[in-house]
Amino acid sequence: MQFGKAALLGAAAILGVTASASALMAHGDVTPQAVDTSALPDIGQEWLAANPYTGNAKAIEIGQSAYGQNCARCHGLDAESGGIAPDLRYLELGESGDQWFLERFRHGSSHDGKVYMPPFGDVLGQKAGWAIRAWLETKHQE
Repeated sequence: MQFGKAALLGAAAILGVTASASALMAHGDVTPQAVDTSALPDIGQEWLAANPYTGNAKAIEIGQSAYGQNCARCHGLDAESGGIAPDLRYLELGESGDQWFLERFRHGSSHDGKVYMPPFGDVLGQKAGWAIRAWLETKHQE
């Protein structure tokens, strides 16, 4: 009878490890973390087409923290992707990069009924989004 208990415990342990591993590898079900943007200049409610915080040291600091809390799990630490999501170091600078970033940040990305990136725009707001973009600009590579 001891063997039966040991086998049952072993099977339960294997099941637990398997479930944990698949939960760790999943990246679709994440809860956005709030970003304190009170130290940034107000930019209004209307979404801007270009980053108003480019080069702003405070925005870059806030953006780095916000990225770490909300983006790094998929886009990689220091914006260096491990392949799950686009490597944001190669995002174009200037307005064309701003437009791509803004579209993805606000609306997310879904294909064939699968969410690849949740929409963060309404949850985190544009000040947080542009702060993240300002930090990403400091990581840019050609």
